[in-house]
Amino acid sequence: MPPFALARRLRAGETVYGAWCMVGSPIVAETIAREGFAAVVLDAQHGLWDVSALITGAGAVNHAGAAPAVRVPLRDFAMVSRALDFGAEAIIAPMINSAEDARQLAAAAKYPPLGERSWGPLRAMPLQGYSAPVDYLRDANNGTLTFAMIETAMALANVDAIAATPGIDALFVGPYDLATALSNGAAQDVQAQNVEQAIDRICTAANRANKIPSIYCRDAESAVAMAKRGFRFIIAGNDLTTLRAATTAQLKLLKG
Repeated sequence: MPPFALARRLRAGETVYGAWCMVGSPIVAETIAREGFAAVVLDAQHGLWDVSALITGAGAVNHAGAAPAVRVPLRDFAMVSRALDFGAEAIIAPMINSAEDARQLAAAAKYPPLGERSWGPLRAMPLQGYSAPVDYLRDANNGTLTFAMIETAMALANVDAIAATPGIDALFVGPYDLATALSNGAAQDVQAQNVEQAIDRICTAANRANKIPSIYCRDAESAVAMAKRGFRFIIAGNDLTTLRAATTAQLKLLKG
């Protein structure tokens, strides 16, 4: 792959589908990547990924021909730069509720003058094919992507300011937390009218700011529908739910 393939494709205007890995297995992530997904997200917020597995997983996804991305834990901006040093091409940060949250994300992810990321891409440079530090430094700010998750009522109210923050490359809808927040904890109906309206509002805000509209979807059918609504980086389910669905289908057939 060319260096920073995910950023190149998204900045060129392509619609890109990604997979999501919860179970913390580099082999599972690699296997999914080999099937042809352009990106595989390693979920270190709610998933079972520890630091050692993230290091191995990022390399496994890269070698399988996909772009590794990491969802970092809540407010763990220290993990942002570490994950990029491990070889992640994108960072998805949860609960970015304000322009200040967005600024902190950008500061951790981008080198000066855009941010404050400290130097040390020990694993990232060889994974991206760089041998000269100055070459990686020149390309990294544009090549590594920051996804600010919009998943609360506060984030929705501040969506334009978040999108306008220098160093933020994309808005990423977390539909289940957004549905929970907008229902005041009563439901997770991602198809409720107010949730659907909020999703469209986030997409519009991203496009208005020339940022990448992105979203998590529970399955491929939902992902295709969101592409038609204008989203360009779209997750099509996760490893655990895909495994359960495939196993259920097998057992249904076996039991007649």
